[in-house]
Amino acid sequence: MRVLLVHPSALMYSEIFLRLEPLGLERVASAVRAHGHEVRMIDLQVYPQDEVRRQARDWQPEAIGFSLNYLANVPEVVDLAKELKAMLPCSLIFAGGHSVSFVADQVLGHAEGAIDVILKGEGETGAPALLEAAGDRAWNEVPGAVTVDGTGPSPVMMASLDDHLPARDIGGRRRKYFIGVLDPAASIEFTRGCPWDCSFCSAWTFYGRSYRKLSPEAAAEDMARIPEPGVFIVDDVAFIKAEDGDAIAAQLERRRIKKEYYLETRCDVLLRNEEVFRRWKRLGLNYMFLGLESLDEEGLKAFRKKSSVDVNLRALELARDIGLTVAINIIADPDWDEARFKFVREWAQSVPEIVNITVMTPYPGTETWFTESRRLTTLDYRLFDVQHAVLPTRLPLYRFYEELVKTQAVLARKHLGVAALAQTAGIVGRQLLRGQTNFVKMIWKFNQVYNPDRQYGDHLQDVRYLMPPPPEVPVAKPERHDLYVHVPLRRGKRDGAVAVQ
Repeated sequence: MRVLLVHPSALMYSEIFLRLEPLGLERVASAVRAHGHEVRMIDLQVYPQDEVRRQARDWQPEAIGFSLNYLANVPEVVDLAKELKAMLPCSLIFAGGHSVSFVADQVLGHAEGAIDVILKGEGETGAPALLEAAGDRAWNEVPGAVTVDGTGPSPVMMASLDDHLPARDIGGRRRKYFIGVLDPAASIEFTRGCPWDCSFCSAWTFYGRSYRKLSPEAAAEDMARIPEPGVFIVDDVAFIKAEDGDAIAAQLERRRIKKEYYLETRCDVLLRNEEVFRRWKRLGLNYMFLGLESLDEEGLKAFRKKSSVDVNLRALELARDIGLTVAINIIADPDWDEARFKFVREWAQSVPEIVNITVMTPYPGTETWFTESRRLTTLDYRLFDVQHAVLPTRLPLYRFYEELVKTQAVLARKHLGVAALAQTAGIVGRQLLRGQTNFVKMIWKFNQVYNPDRQYGDHLQDVRYLMPPPPEVPVAKPERHDLYVHVPLRRGKRDGAVAVQ
C-alpha cells in the first residue's frame, strides 16, 4: 500500500525553544516499510499544509496516518482528515499517538467519519497490523484499534525496542530541527517509559509503568546513522540505571562517535549516577533538562515527585561541577498571586541555570485529570499546551498572563537576545557559516510569541471541538487500571523490559 504519514504543526513553545525530529513517526514508518508498504512522511512543523494536499492529490495514498501526541493538535488533525477524506474517500485514514490514546472515542466523534480508526498504544505494532486488516476492513480485530463500531483487543507493545530503528531518510528538511543552541539536532531514544508515577504526568500511565531499553549495540548503531552534530536524547529520564548508560557509552567510545548531547533526567538520578553523567560529559554531553517542578516541599509532595528541595539543590550544584548547562522547569499553579510570581522571579535570577515556566494542566491520562477539585474553565484542545491556564486563576485571567509573561521575560533576558549573543557568539558564528539560522532567529522572537494579548486572546477564539470533561465529582485516587493504555508487564525482565508496579 501507499502510506502517507503526517506529523502536525508545532505548538507555541516550539516557535522559540525547540523543533524536534518526529522520532515516533519515523519509527512507525520503519515498521510499516518492514511489512512491504511504500511510505512517505510530511512533518508540518517544517512543511506547509499545502504539501499534504499536494501529496494526496499527486500520489493518491491508500492510507493516511496522523501522529497525535499532543491534545493541542487535535483540531488541526481533525480538519485535515475531513478535507483529505473528501479528496480520497476510499483511503484509510487513521490517527495514533500518546494523547489521542486517552481520548480516542471523542476524536472519532469530532471527525464525523473522516477518521476511520484511532490506534491506541505503540504505533510500531498497531500500524502494520491495521494496514494488514485494511483489505477486508477487519479493523476491530487489530490490537489497540478503536472505531465507531467498537474496540479491538488491548494494544501490544513492541517485542524489542531494537526493532524498527527510525527511518531518518524519510522526512526531508532535517536542518530545521533544533533544541536551544544545538542547531541542527537529531533525536534519539534509548529507553521508553518511566517507573515513577508523578500525578501530573501520563508517561507512566501510557506504558503501564514499564521501563524498556534498547540494547547498547542498537543504540550505538542508531547513533552512527545520525548525520547531525547535535543529538537530543528524548528519554523521559535518562540513565536511570548507570550500567545502561555506561554500556551505551562504551559502544560509542569503541566506534569513536562524537556528538554534542542534550538530555532530560531527574535530580535524584543525577546524584545517584554521578559517574555515568561525568562519562557522558567526556563524550559530548553539554546540556541537561531537570524538572524541578516546585521550589517547596509541599509542591513536590502534591506532584508526587518523590524528591526533595535538598536533593534538587544538590543536583544543581553537581551539574555545575560537572560543567553542564542546565535548564530547569517550574510548574506555575493558576492559583499563584503576584507575590508568588515575584518569589519565583527572584529565585530564578539568583541561580545561573535557565529557568522555564509551564502552567499546571490536568491532562486525560493523568491522575490529576481525575483528582483535581478545581473545575476546568475550558475544554478547548488548543489551550491544553502547558502555556495556557485551563483551571481557575486567582488573579483575573489577563492579569495572570501579565505576571506569567513578565516572569518568563525576566528569565528569558538571561539567555535570549543580546545576552544570548554575548554568551554564544562563537556558536552563532559557526552556525551561520553552516547556513543554520534556527537558534539565531529564536533568540529574538520571545516578544512575538509570548505576550498576554495573544495568550488571553486564545481563550476568545471560536471553539469547534471540545474535549471530554473530567469526572463530575473528583475522586481521591483513581484505580490505576483505569489509567493504563498498555497493560503493565509482570514483575521482572522480559525482552529488555523492566516493569514496576
